Amino acid sequence: MSPSTRRTLVIVGAFALIVTGVWGTAVRPWQEAENYSVIGATDPAVAAAEAERRTPGASVQDVALTAAPTTFTIEGAEVETWAFNGAVPGPEVRVQAGDIVRAEVRNELPEPLTIHWHGIALRNDMDGVPDLTQDAIEPAETFTYEFTAPDPGTYFFHPHTGTQLDRGLYAPFIVEDPSQPGGDDVVVMIDDWVDGTGRTPDDVLDELLLMPAEGDMGHDMSEMGGDSPTPPMDHGDMPGTTSADQPLVSDTGDVDYPFYLINGRPPSDPAEYEVTPGEPVRLRLINAGSDTPFRVAVVGAQLTVVATDGFPVEPVDVDTLFLGMGERYDVEVTIDEVGAVPLVAEPLGKPGEAVALLRTGPGAAPPADISPTQLGGRILALSDLRAASEVRLPAAPVDRDYSVELTGGMAPYAWGIAGTSDGALTLPVRDGDRVRLTIDNGTEMLHPIHLHGHTFQVVTDAGDGPRKDTLIVSAMSRITVELDADNPGQWVLHCHNIYHAEVGMMTVLTYVR
Repeated sequence: MSPSTRRTLVIVGAFALIVTGVWGTAVRPWQEAENYSVIGATDPAVAAAEAERRTPGASVQDVALTAAPTTFTIEGAEVETWAFNGAVPGPEVRVQAGDIVRAEVRNELPEPLTIHWHGIALRNDMDGVPDLTQDAIEPAETFTYEFTAPDPGTYFFHPHTGTQLDRGLYAPFIVEDPSQPGGDDVVVMIDDWVDGTGRTPDDVLDELLLMPAEGDMGHDMSEMGGDSPTPPMDHGDMPGTTSADQPLVSDTGDVDYPFYLINGRPPSDPAEYEVTPGEPVRLRLINAGSDTPFRVAVVGAQLTVVATDGFPVEPVDVDTLFLGMGERYDVEVTIDEVGAVPLVAEPLGKPGEAVALLRTGPGAAPPADISPTQLGGRILALSDLRAASEVRLPAAPVDRDYSVELTGGMAPYAWGIAGTSDGALTLPVRDGDRVRLTIDNGTEMLHPIHLHGHTFQVVTDAGDGPRKDTLIVSAMSRITVELDADNPGQWVLHCHNIYHAEVGMMTVLTYVR
């Protein structure tokens, strides 16, 4: 069975349970006898929500994307991959908040394709989940995505079909805020790379699925299961950590990669970006990797965190931060020295690193294997982050309260939600509900959990946390988030380790009336 076929079965299985009324437990319980109808991607409510987002006279930004096989060079070797418009990353899309995006996507791949606009609160029928929000774009066919980009911030786009994200099919999507001051602005896309180096991502998944029960490719996971020996702990400290000395527990990913790249370039041939010495530079950090969280730092400089997943936060100064798969952070950094200053992304739990250079003037590039002392400095904690006042959710009573249980293990390779491997859990909501999700990770591995079409606000011990759409839930931990149900449709909630999602660690937030 191909990976794309597996994904189709997962989504179709979840949707079948939605429409037959298998519901979770809520604060205001659903009664089996209650009359309801599911609001799908083609429901008039979806078009009505899009109409409310649009402003008269909004500019239309046309984008042309072709997904096709290509080659590019890593450390002198040409590797075969798939990419948008022949480049890795693909072409940056940069628009103004409120613009209408019209993206014509041509599929020249040998298998079906969809595009997910990661982090954008867009209309449901443009979300790019095959067999749930749209039919996949077949080879040699074209589909046009059209939607309003409502919120300024740092986003990206990538496939939502099979293991395609672990090829070169990704690119930044930047929504600019007209009120934000100008200055140097550098997009940093970090990736783990295996395609064309003797294995494809499909090969990797097949190897994981063949893992015997008594072996685990170096992960001590044989005792894992849906029932944890100890209950998850509430998580109010470092994103993805249980202590400063033991980040992310023992297992951070399933795949050892030969290369780690920043904007398509390895440390031996790093991308360079000219910046103004002594002036703040906005770094838009995006983890486009499929299986690897990174710790990021800039040599000799402090990071001021100003936004996460597109939404502003009260500024926080740190030396380093964790970046889970699918997460984005906007940070400001000021480089005072003249020369080439490395930005380093260290893969957690794996050897190697990714490097880019911030160049303020002439000077030799530093060694490719440099390790900033900042990587061992003050790490951003989840409890450090508080949504800026203009985007903070107001206090409101909770209408739906769900427990989302993450389960699974390496041997055999099976990951799921609520003890299932087919996305069977569904989360029904009505338009206008305040929804609370308590995400319990009963496994011994971290999971970056991503919700489509919404941002949620993290509930921390310190109070209201940041607004996010992707969040590291570390091993044996529990995080609570709240969101307003204000974007009708069918929205996937899943692990952004694509290999975990591909075997079933996903569910669907289901709007009903």
